[in-house]
Amino acid sequence: MQRLFSTFADGWPGFGLLIQRLLIGVALLYAGIMQLETRTTGLIIPELTGAVLGLFILTGLWTPVVGAIVAAVEVWVVFSGPADAWIPVILAILGGTLAMIGPGAWSIDARLFGRKHIAS
Repeated sequence: MQRLFSTFADGWPGFGLLIQRLLIGVALLYAGIMQLETRTTGLIIPELTGAVLGLFILTGLWTPVVGAIVAAVEVWVVFSGPADAWIPVILAILGGTLAMIGPGAWSIDARLFGRKHIAS
């Protein structure tokens, strides 16, 4: 499973990844909640899928896989959605970059799949 992750950055890079994960997760949750309130039938499935994926991104669980799925779902939203598609485009790009970079040290992925120290 270690090969799935490029790095578990800590320090300032890890803090930057945490902020990026928080930004993407909150934006995906917000889009899903707003979709429920407006009840536009064409976008309910991708937006709710994005909201569920936002929970995974917030916690940092399965980040590379979920980031790739976020990118695909947001591209789906762009092509099936409203005229203003800038937010889904930005979320697709950020999801893709998060899939490439990894979750960072402050994530569930780092706890589950990070490097283990062997006590001697």
